[in-house]
Amino acid sequence: MAQKEATIIGAGLVGSLLSIYLSKRGYKVTAYERRGDMRKEKTAAGRSINLALSDRGIKALEEVGLMDEIRKICIPMHGRYLHHADGTTAFQPYGKEGQFINSVSRGELNKKLMDLAEQHGATIAFNEMCTDISWKDNQVGFENTLNHKHQTVNFKLCFGSDGAYSAARLTHHLQHDRFQYQQYYIDFGYKELCIPPGADGSFRLEKNALHIWPRGNYMLIALPNMDGSFTCTLFFPFDGDPSFASLDTKEKVRSFFKKTFTDAEQLMPTLEEDFFHNPTSSLVTVKCYPWVRNDKFALIGDAAHAIVPFFGQGMNCGFEDCSVLNGLIDKHNEDWSAILPEYQALRKPDADAIADLALNNFVEMRDKVADPKFLLQKKIEAAFSKKYPDKWIPAYSQVTFSPHIRYCDALVNGKRQEAIMQEIMAMPGIETKWESEEVEGMILDKLKA
Repeated sequence: MAQKEATIIGAGLVGSLLSIYLSKRGYKVTAYERRGDMRKEKTAAGRSINLALSDRGIKALEEVGLMDEIRKICIPMHGRYLHHADGTTAFQPYGKEGQFINSVSRGELNKKLMDLAEQHGATIAFNEMCTDISWKDNQVGFENTLNHKHQTVNFKLCFGSDGAYSAARLTHHLQHDRFQYQQYYIDFGYKELCIPPGADGSFRLEKNALHIWPRGNYMLIALPNMDGSFTCTLFFPFDGDPSFASLDTKEKVRSFFKKTFTDAEQLMPTLEEDFFHNPTSSLVTVKCYPWVRNDKFALIGDAAHAIVPFFGQGMNCGFEDCSVLNGLIDKHNEDWSAILPEYQALRKPDADAIADLALNNFVEMRDKVADPKFLLQKKIEAAFSKKYPDKWIPAYSQVTFSPHIRYCDALVNGKRQEAIMQEIMAMPGIETKWESEEVEGMILDKLKA
């Protein structure tokens, strides 16, 4: 029997996890990574955005027996810890009691997945940049970024998992006569900042929460790290006032933070250095089609569907790609001419849906979470859901804690529920009668309609 082989372009989070899935199935896997080996090099600061690992990603990791290892580098976050402009704080639980998302360092998680991929027999070649793909000859060209030597690799099965700016996707795109491609940048960028641990290694903010400083048109967030520090991310306009363009001196940066993020600023001794040393990065949504080519090639993860980070689902969605693909390998008994088209048919609607959900959640995080009317709406939804869990799952919980609900269904359900809640919130005196039988009955009636 011919040796089963798979070539993976990109050994980031999704490429490394896919390597493990396929290696466990007996494939000889080689992954080619453009960057150097991050386990041996000092990672450049400023591009990490801590990740929020939730149930969809956990399900994929559990399927291949990895979650116990990954759990060692995770910190549970049970809700949003809001820091209001007036100095008050509030805690909003994420879901029902016992539901939480996990803060994990992108770099540490990637290193761990690379280790596990190699332990399962995969080979990772570093500093190898994809330059071209020949669909006629089933070959991928790579250039070594250190010595600039070129090599050509034959493939039987190839996956492009090389991120939002995928070289594999570009080659696929340029050699496809009806390739659909859309990219959308928002007018906001992000910059990584830091709150270091206390002198004794302690956490200087509540450890088990995702901290948000919502300020209407922009926000600061902070996620905990294993060493007691917090990785902070400022999501901020590129232009205007205030913006990355307007904060052009150290004095302006310190003064703005002191006034706008007062309690955070007091914990940021390296604020000015971080602000001017770490890059200002853009946020892009990518939608494209088709993802697959015959029975030989598929895009996966961000290469197929890059999204903004405001629902914490980019990695979880990519990991779910691997899980869905794995199920289809079983279903079609390794017939890739059946697996790849169905993978695309299943995942494309879900990828489009989570892209839209993530953009919508930006407005919620930076603005609505501090709005008393929005908080009342969430309180009504939570109370109704607790009483009628089979009739109402909050939109956030459908996406984050319900891996059995597809993203595309969560989007449709969420829109329907939001329309009902807008009618409820428009009821006269809702602030005083939100717990009444009248409100409960009205929601039940509207769900039947």
